[in-house]
Amino acid sequence: MQPDAHRAQEERLLFTRLSQGRDPALRDALVERYLPLARQLARRYQRPEEPLDDLMQVASLGLVKAIDRFDATREVAFSSYAVPTILGEIKRHFRDRTWSVRVPRDLQEMALKAERAVGDLTRELHRQPTVAELGKHLGISEEVALEALQAAGAYHATSLDTPRGGEAEPGDTLADTIGGDEDGYDLAEDRATIERLMRTITPREREVLRLRFEQDMTQAEIGEIIGVSQMQVSRLIRQSVARLRLAAGSAPGSDSLDRR
Repeated sequence: MQPDAHRAQEERLLFTRLSQGRDPALRDALVERYLPLARQLARRYQRPEEPLDDLMQVASLGLVKAIDRFDATREVAFSSYAVPTILGEIKRHFRDRTWSVRVPRDLQEMALKAERAVGDLTRELHRQPTVAELGKHLGISEEVALEALQAAGAYHATSLDTPRGGEAEPGDTLADTIGGDEDGYDLAEDRATIERLMRTITPREREVLRLRFEQDMTQAEIGEIIGVSQMQVSRLIRQSVARLRLAAGSAPGSDSLDRR
């Protein structure tokens, strides 16, 4: 009997015994027997940012599932059944656990293929492949290839403490490029509210308030301009402000006058 045939017969016998008795010791022995296969597949998908030990655990879990589900009566070698089961577990790990930003499943898988293809083509061409070359290698359009490369960027998150590099000053980080709180929106809202409220008073009162609060004139100076006494100017200011406050109290969302 040929070695391969003998091995296949032995394999079928072991899995038949397992299906009949569910012997834990036999199950452990089968795991040990095929553990090199799981290790080989884990190494294939190893990345610098992904520890091999983590991938080995994932691949081993896939191996255990394959052993528990394998049907020894089928005319197929266990390795032919186990490989897609283990790879499915590894791909699920990358899809569900390691992406910084969630993207559609099919795009995740294409992004992983594109990432591996870029590495292969770079070694083959001794340079970075173009989008057209990547698409041709993967059998996809340039648009899909470009989308896959963009999606691959969602795999890693960059810390805000990362140095900006280049010509940035020493100590500058990505966080330094993020803008602070923008107060302009509140100011714009306040201006729009005040403009609406100013329509509730007379043109003369608006002019008095403009001279007093925009031009920062004294009441005496305003009186000389509009031809009234300082006391009348004071009265005009009090009356117009009171009317504005009353209008602000009846206008939804117009509390800006009270904040000034």
